[in-house]
Amino acid sequence: MHASVIEAVSGYYLHSNANLGGPFETSQASDAVLSGARAELAAMLGCDAGEVVFGANMTTLTFHASRALTRDLGEGDEILVTRVDHDGNVAPWVLAARDRGVTVRQVDIDPEACLIDLDDFAAKLSNRTRVAAFNWASNGAGTISDAAAMCRMAREAGALSYVDAVQYAPHGPMDVHALGCDFLVCSAYKFYGPHVGVLYGRAELLERIKPYKVRPAHDEPPGSWETGTVNLEGIAGTAAAARYLVSIGAEAITGYERLLTERLIEGLDRIDGVHQYGTRDLDRRVPTVTFTVEGRSPAAVAAALGAQGIFVWDGNYYALELMERLGLEQNGGAVRVGAAHYTTAEEIDRFLEAVAAL
Repeated sequence: MHASVIEAVSGYYLHSNANLGGPFETSQASDAVLSGARAELAAMLGCDAGEVVFGANMTTLTFHASRALTRDLGEGDEILVTRVDHDGNVAPWVLAARDRGVTVRQVDIDPEACLIDLDDFAAKLSNRTRVAAFNWASNGAGTISDAAAMCRMAREAGALSYVDAVQYAPHGPMDVHALGCDFLVCSAYKFYGPHVGVLYGRAELLERIKPYKVRPAHDEPPGSWETGTVNLEGIAGTAAAARYLVSIGAEAITGYERLLTERLIEGLDRIDGVHQYGTRDLDRRVPTVTFTVEGRSPAAVAAALGAQGIFVWDGNYYALELMERLGLEQNGGAVRVGAAHYTTAEEIDRFLEAVAAL
């Protein structure tokens, strides 16, 4: 978490810390925090401030959105999900479809590259498809999907696109209007902010689709999409995190992290008994690498590295469909290591030495 984020959260508690809409000073300060945060996130996402919705986290926002987007659907309608997505962009659609009698179709992946199979995506789209949910980058394999192509294909089929950008947001440039998506969701904690979810929705859709809400709440978007009292201190921190990322520049981050990704991939390739997952194409990756070590469980590898002060994850990281598709789930999933724009080459080398020593 960046220092400016901590200062923003603390500053909110010290100088605002009141609910919205009141005629007094601290409430008006909270109003200003929320409107300012919408502007900061709009600058990061490439949209208008009125198209920014805040929520508890990506998964909660997606459960909320899935109910709204499927409320008028029924038998004969279809929703597409993929085998590479985080379950936060699978389960909400599966459960909403079950409640409405809607068919869910699952798009396959290329298991070698861990990329969505665009031919299968096209084949499963039809005039019955109402929503296509997919990621911009996989949290389970670090691979970047051709989200622009899928948004275009969904639009041409008359379906809404719902893009999970949680894993992509800290690593690459975002312009939702250029991407052509209808909805996009991300999580501030992934780009060095608090645990707050952020949803972009195309203005016309936020206006036309009526979300579930309490009666006294705003009827106009984006407020109508925000259930209950929003996490204003977290939103203050989220604005600071977005401002920090924009100040560095996505191109600078992408260029530096590309070097780290290459160092990670090539270094792991040189270690006997290590198997990596996902494409080696650096244009199709964020600096997140998933691997297994022959003869050791992912949990044992993570524990051994953790004992040396090297932080990695093991398991499925909620990318359950991917781990099942790769045949890894029954063996404890895989090990995931990630770099960021503040990671150094020396830290990558220390990690590689520790893996080699296993």
